[in-house]
Amino acid sequence: MKNDTSMIAKAALAGVLAVGLSTGATSALAGKPGMEKCQGIVKAGKNDCGTSKHGCAGQAATDNASEEWIYLPVGTCAKIAGGKVKS
Repeated sequence: MKNDTSMIAKAALAGVLAVGLSTGATSALAGKPGMEKCQGIVKAGKNDCGTSKHGCAGQAATDNASEEWIYLPVGTCAKIAGGKVKS
């Protein structure tokens, strides 16, 4: 009986931790006020989020890939050669 209670407590703790971690992950993906997504200027391995080719930040395979993007202050992207604001 003691092992069952301990196992239930551990499972409950794991569930709480999983919910907390997933909540933090979604807020990290949201854009910050005053920032915009700029694509086409990212160096390999320096992208901020996933694309249709991969699901995570830091996985850009080549420099200046048209689909890769990073967050920049609003108005900066238009000043960079090759930069396009991602909508």
